[in-house]
Amino acid sequence: MLKFIDIGANLTDKVFRGIYRGKSVHNDDYSDVLQRAFNVGVSKIIVTAGCKSDVEEALELVATNEKLYTTVGVHPTRCNEFDEAGNPEQHLQYLREAINCNKSKVVALGELGLDYDRTQFCPIEVQQKYFELQLDLAAETNLPLFLHSRNCADDFIEIMRRNQQKISGGVVHSFTGSIDEAKKYLDLGLYIGINGCSLKTEENLDAMASIPKDKLMIETDAPWCGIKNTHAGSKLIKTKFESKKKKVPTATLR
Repeated sequence: MLKFIDIGANLTDKVFRGIYRGKSVHNDDYSDVLQRAFNVGVSKIIVTAGCKSDVEEALELVATNEKLYTTVGVHPTRCNEFDEAGNPEQHLQYLREAINCNKSKVVALGELGLDYDRTQFCPIEVQQKYFELQLDLAAETNLPLFLHSRNCADDFIEIMRRNQQKISGGVVHSFTGSIDEAKKYLDLGLYIGINGCSLKTEENLDAMASIPKDKLMIETDAPWCGIKNTHAGSKLIKTKFESKKKKVPTATLR
């Protein structure tokens, strides 16, 4: 059986506990989800942490299973928390201590980067400021980066180039960009991570096919970013898993 590492799964998300938008929809099936993954060859899973509360939950979670690891960092849409903490340097110190006190379980710095599609959650200038601040931790810890880049390639690449001496490697996860964008990331020495969202269109497929196999990483970004039947990539799927359809009560006719 082939062995896989899922480089990005949001296992702290409440949907794994059966909670959707604050409402309990089904029983907690977190353990079942993990076991199904392990049964088909997933040997390790890296939990994605993107804010302080994520980091706290992820560290507790990965301590329960030898196959689980985590990232530590602040997602671009959550970078306001540096200012909300009242002392950005103190917030950075929290991340530093979380890494240094859990070296056997923290395998990457992130999720960090830029997201210009969701600036309603955090302004561009704030994202840029704290993306660059977190790169100081890359120099200190020598950890690889788990990177987020959405509709921001030029600024993202400029910041990465400016701080290249601090960086020991990394992966741009959930890549949905063009062939040209992929080449620019590869030229920085980065890996590229793909999931279902990377395979939506024929243009996406062409971009993914341009990535050398030895620079490609795979992820689920679970519970999001699966491959849907409407995605161009769905025609390439060979393995099928049984699924259960949600039962919808029949409406009462009056």
